[in-house]
Amino acid sequence: MKNAEELLRSSLWGQSLTEEEMEKALAGTVERTFAAGAFVCMKGEPVSHWMGMIDGLGKMASHWTSGKTTSLTGISTGAWFGEGSLLKEEPRRYDVMAIRETRVAFMNRSTFLWLLDHSIPFNRYMITQLNERLGQFIGMMENERLLDIDTRIARVLAALFNPVLYPGTNRLLQISQEELGYLAGVSRQRANQGLKVLEDAGLVRSEYGGINVIDLDGLRSFGD
Repeated sequence: MKNAEELLRSSLWGQSLTEEEMEKALAGTVERTFAAGAFVCMKGEPVSHWMGMIDGLGKMASHWTSGKTTSLTGISTGAWFGEGSLLKEEPRRYDVMAIRETRVAFMNRSTFLWLLDHSIPFNRYMITQLNERLGQFIGMMENERLLDIDTRIARVLAALFNPVLYPGTNRLLQISQEELGYLAGVSRQRANQGLKVLEDAGLVRSEYGGINVIDLDGLRSFGD
């Protein structure tokens, strides 16, 4: 994505807006850039925006004052997030950290609510988005409790290809082994071992600058 306007116009919901609705959405959206390791948003803060990934990679996680942390999911180009806390008007329940330099679109609350009030396609998209997110986290809980690490790594990669949540993902994932480890909650060395297992199974291929996903269906069913 080049900028916030391109993200909005190419999003599943944006393609269904009238030009008046799109102009309203653009007027209520700003773009911000975050360095690797910076917090895009933080647990406990007031929620005033809906966010979309223009370019980059983020990690949704929860950090506790005790020092413990858990990774929830990755957020890649084209993804929108934060609608749950915005709709409930509660403090944010998680952190989002930029894994690499990342550009994010911030749509303010009043614009978000205006779209809910005026656009049926936007409402339909939001229902689908929330349903997909619910299914994602149910699957993550199952993976965490029942699957071995190699299978978890396969599912983390496969999850980045959800066509609703992450429509901008292509088969060459620009993600390092260290970044994959962050998302899977394992060390870079363990992520490397898991990738070797997936490569030997013919599902992925490590390349310069990323991971080439050869068999997406195979990743989704790996370990079954």
